[in-house]
Amino acid sequence: MSKIASFGEVMMRLEVPRYATLEQSSTLLYSFSGTGVNVVSALSRFGHQGILWSVLPQNALGDAAISYLRRLGIQTEYVVRDGKYIGSYFLEQGFGVRQSRVTYSDRWGSSFNTADFKKFSFENYLDDIDAVHRCGITLAMNDQIRQALRRIALSAKKAGKLVIFDCNYRPSLWGEAGYELARPHYAEILQLSDIVFMNEMDAIHLLGLPTSETERKAQLEQLIPLVAKSYGVQTVSGTHRKINEDGTHSLNGYIFKKGKFHYSDPKSFTVYDRVGAGDAFASGIIHGELTGKHPSDSVQFAVVAAMLAHTVGGDTPIATEQEILQAMQHGMRDVSR
Repeated sequence: MSKIASFGEVMMRLEVPRYATLEQSSTLLYSFSGTGVNVVSALSRFGHQGILWSVLPQNALGDAAISYLRRLGIQTEYVVRDGKYIGSYFLEQGFGVRQSRVTYSDRWGSSFNTADFKKFSFENYLDDIDAVHRCGITLAMNDQIRQALRRIALSAKKAGKLVIFDCNYRPSLWGEAGYELARPHYAEILQLSDIVFMNEMDAIHLLGLPTSETERKAQLEQLIPLVAKSYGVQTVSGTHRKINEDGTHSLNGYIFKKGKFHYSDPKSFTVYDRVGAGDAFASGIIHGELTGKHPSDSVQFAVVAAMLAHTVGGDTPIATEQEILQAMQHGMRDVSR
């Protein structure tokens, strides 16, 4: 199996229990997460070696985060300990027609976002790495981190490693006129990527690509081949989600590779916890690419991985490859005895 390293921030998730709001509750449950955390942890469950490149504070919070990451199967020897603070977010789980809500706190002053990355040359650790993962949430932070992202991507490309980028655009992180601010940074990172996670809305708003189509699938099929050709991306993948009147969600995925689209069967399910499901999908696609699966098999595997991620609490996917394959073959089952 492969070694994959992800560069990104570790965050503390502070969840209000029992679907309450912050105003209602005086109790919070904490755990640690992040896009890179979720992806490399999921890949470790598929048999790969997941490595995190990050910065955590040199205190009890950092110790707790390291311990949590190791329990997830993540290798932490390249996590730098520096600074005093960890970024956090408060999660209020939605119920019925009430949406879930995420409120960030301490994000800009965290050890990761204030680190001097000129001192931390993560790209020097590429020798035994097969793939490098980064995401748009990290890209939104500041210019020093953007420079580190570019440096890592350039070094990985030069070394012949697989370079992965998840667009993961977050309006609250880019602020006013966010699309215009983000566009040149995304364009630069896309040119250094082999696998990209995005959909037609990213192509329209982030990259400013025009479309004459009005239906989402038609827009996707018009714009994604253009993105792949313009930026030299080998594989583009993503999902479409629909929230049904009964509160269930429907999800289907796509992968575009070698000039052809492959779609998953749509999956409908009840949601227990939505956060992190996109990372579960991405890990399924990455697993397929690393193991040479046919794109049709990869996208079916990835969308079921995402479906299962909706059924457990916490950001980080916990399904094994065998559990995903079993769900693909047999669907919903009674108690396993």
